[in-house]
Amino acid sequence: MEIVIAPSILAADLLHLGDQLRAAEEGGADWIHIDVMDGHFVPNISFGVPVVQAVRSGTKLPLDVHLMISNPEQYISKFREVGADIITIHQEATPHLHRLLSLIKELGALAGVSLNPSTPVQTLTEVIDIVDLILIMTVNPGWGGQRFIEPSIRKIEQCRRLVNEVGRNIYIEVDGGIDNTTAARVLAAGANVLVAGTSVFGSKDVKQAIQKLRDVQK
Repeated sequence: MEIVIAPSILAADLLHLGDQLRAAEEGGADWIHIDVMDGHFVPNISFGVPVVQAVRSGTKLPLDVHLMISNPEQYISKFREVGADIITIHQEATPHLHRLLSLIKELGALAGVSLNPSTPVQTLTEVIDIVDLILIMTVNPGWGGQRFIEPSIRKIEQCRRLVNEVGRNIYIEVDGGIDNTTAARVLAAGANVLVAGTSVFGSKDVKQAIQKLRDVQK
């Protein structure tokens, strides 16, 4: 798989979100990443169904929707209905991970599972046959602009080995503290999807910021 750049609107200028989406799309982004937070599973409240619906009307790019919420089973269908192309739920948020990943796939979206920094990769062995994307959190979820957690590199390497063992094309996504320096390291460890918020939308030139992330692979 080639590298995928997924700018996170958590760091976008929300007053001018339409302009920011156009800048990302015209700048060469592959996906748009949307962090949904409920103030319960993580200590912050961000976006919900109406925002995903609005973003869907503002871009043709695939919407990569990351549900950092408790009881995700109550909302999966709603997010799919308003245009989510990829729906990622947290392993820690449900005791019925296999059931919910299967539901996401039945609804026609790619099914992703995310792991908090303290959750081992080995917890995914029972769902590796159905998952389409694994999201490794490289910061503690809840806030943008945090510092990259160093042991995440080892975790990405473990995830890459697991994916290679099953021989499936599964996206390995990383989210948190991704800039030109950390991007090079996580790609070398085996990731192929970069979620970048501050390093893209915090830049004066969104297109240039996206290109710099893409160039670290060269």
